[in-house]
Amino acid sequence: MSTEILSQPSAVAPESAVTQRSRGRRSAPVAPNSRGAGSTPAARVRLVLAHVGIYIAALIFVSPLVYAFFSALKPNSEMFSMPPTLIGSEIRWSNFVDVFNYGPFLTYIGNSFLVAILGTAVTIIVSTMAGYAFGRLRWKGRDAVFILFLATMMVPAEVLVIPMFQVMQWFDWVNTYQALVLPFAFGAFGTFLMRQFFRGIPYELEEAARIDGAGPIRTFLQIIIPLAKSSIAVLTVFSFLSFWNSYLWPLIVTVDYDALGTLPVGLASFSGLTGTRWDLQMAAAIISMIPTTVLIIALQKHLVKGIAMAGLGGR
Repeated sequence: MSTEILSQPSAVAPESAVTQRSRGRRSAPVAPNSRGAGSTPAARVRLVLAHVGIYIAALIFVSPLVYAFFSALKPNSEMFSMPPTLIGSEIRWSNFVDVFNYGPFLTYIGNSFLVAILGTAVTIIVSTMAGYAFGRLRWKGRDAVFILFLATMMVPAEVLVIPMFQVMQWFDWVNTYQALVLPFAFGAFGTFLMRQFFRGIPYELEEAARIDGAGPIRTFLQIIIPLAKSSIAVLTVFSFLSFWNSYLWPLIVTVDYDALGTLPVGLASFSGLTGTRWDLQMAAAIISMIPTTVLIIALQKHLVKGIAMAGLGGR
């Protein structure tokens, strides 16, 4: 009897343990499959609605460009016909050729490229150096000077036009390329963008370079700049667009428009005392959008990465 009592727990224990494990397996929640997570009807509806919203937003933003393109192919007499039509009675591809015969349009394109490229290059050089000084170097009054420098972004460019024009007169730079490039190449936006990115770089990289005998200049050129390619790409796009689309300052500081006029100023030349050639103006506007569109497409993958790193990298 005692032998049966002593042997009973040993016989029951393994069975109860197996039973508990099996019950535990049955009661444990099953993780949803990652592939099937979005296969529910509600998830499919949300996905479809999201795509529809994206397509509608894209259509809204693209529709003015489509209308401008087809308007560039219309005869000038049908630009404001009622009721309005997307496609005219005839398609005139010759409007894109007549643009170059109407005035010195090639000169406008060349001047815009020259001003935009030089202005972008100067902006990148100045902004990266200033951003490195504000973001990585430690010197007395750094934060106070940066706040004052950043406060200049609150001043509209229209307010600065008259003082800058007077400065250009003092330097005898009116109606010159340096007047078109230099005044707006020292803005605070590029410095702020590069500073935010530089502050996100680990200081251990600079300390390692300092141990290897590298000075601040060598560290800046060989370590910091290669890491800042994405932010420099963002700054390149913004700076190029700013110089390429600038209208007010080139209109004021330039006297000889046929020699130094840029594309925005050249677009205004299609409006004269005898009327406005809307068909040619639309064709010229489409041509002027090609370089910036190509630049944005070429640097698209760097834009998202650069904006994210510059915006979230500050300490």
